[in-house]
Amino acid sequence: MASEKEMRNIGEAHPMKSGDGLYSYSNNSYLQRGVMNAAKQIVSEAIVENLDILKFSPSTTVRVADLGCSVGPNTFFAVQNILEAIELECQNQGLDSQIPEFQVFFNDHTSNDFNSLFSSLPPNRRYHAAGVPGSFYSRLFPNRSLHIVHSSCAIQWLSRVPKKVVDRSSHAWNKGRIYYPSAADEVVEAYSAQCAEDMARFLQARAQEIADGGLMILIFAARPDEIPHSQLVANIIHDMLGCCLMDMAKKARNGNRAGIVSEEKVDMFNLPVYHMSDQELEAAVERNGCFSIERMESLPPISTTLQSLVSTRHKAQAISFHVRAAMEDLIKEHFGEEILDQLFDSYSKKLEQEYSLIESAGTSALNLCAVLKRKTMNC
Repeated sequence: MASEKEMRNIGEAHPMKSGDGLYSYSNNSYLQRGVMNAAKQIVSEAIVENLDILKFSPSTTVRVADLGCSVGPNTFFAVQNILEAIELECQNQGLDSQIPEFQVFFNDHTSNDFNSLFSSLPPNRRYHAAGVPGSFYSRLFPNRSLHIVHSSCAIQWLSRVPKKVVDRSSHAWNKGRIYYPSAADEVVEAYSAQCAEDMARFLQARAQEIADGGLMILIFAARPDEIPHSQLVANIIHDMLGCCLMDMAKKARNGNRAGIVSEEKVDMFNLPVYHMSDQELEAAVERNGCFSIERMESLPPISTTLQSLVSTRHKAQAISFHVRAAMEDLIKEHFGEEILDQLFDSYSKKLEQEYSLIESAGTSALNLCAVLKRKTMNC
């Protein structure tokens, strides 16, 4: 088990916007829902092909964990897909009377809005629900206690911003930017190294918690190996947010009353997000040695979900709301609440003005579904 010191050092909180308001994650997570829906068939097939249903009996409690569950309906949708796949396979094998009981653990940071999450639990659910607060980059569960671990749209969040990028004495200091894609190589390397470190901890913890033969399903926004970081559509979208912050800082420096953000504040703010490639995940799994990759497939890009929106303005606003739901609390903590409306109004306009850049980079979007199986070995 991780030591008390390790537990303290792991995992800054990055909660999504709670509640059910205009900018809440509950109302602005349909893009993630589209990704999960695209992965539904892969998840079902992976369970049928790789999980030994015959090991279960009516006296067995199948334990499922959703890591980075956040708030809103998406986590319940993911859990339902998993349980339906197990139940259907039991029925297909003539084991209707042997369908096991299910216990589902919903995990996210301690600052996650668990009250909202549990107040919206499906009333007719066929599982026992429990909340598990804490960073998934550390131990969360007893040894060999889980049969299936699921995580969607979560592992691109780093445990922390790389220390070097906010260190003025470091070659990786990310002055004038809030993100890594268009920064110096040293900044990109710092983010990549932080991701590798985080994934090592993530896999080590899950290797201890998942039973032999158990599955881990990871759905995440990734970067195609052949696409530079600066040309990935998700990175372009986040870079535009940084440009808006710097514009506000320049106005403040020039004495414009509309400028309410200092350049020094921007220099010390970076997004704790990194889009790894499939090769980076494969390397992390190989270094860990406790899992086999049973399946890894790309899913339709997020941009396809936006096609139903009529105008460029509506598409830009949808992206702005989506980013605000994910980033508002992070920005508010560093800059204060008073900048939020001005910043995101500016951001929405910039997205609309430069939407052609987003469209042209749309083919770079990549969401992966990776199915890992716990090897039957001590490691």
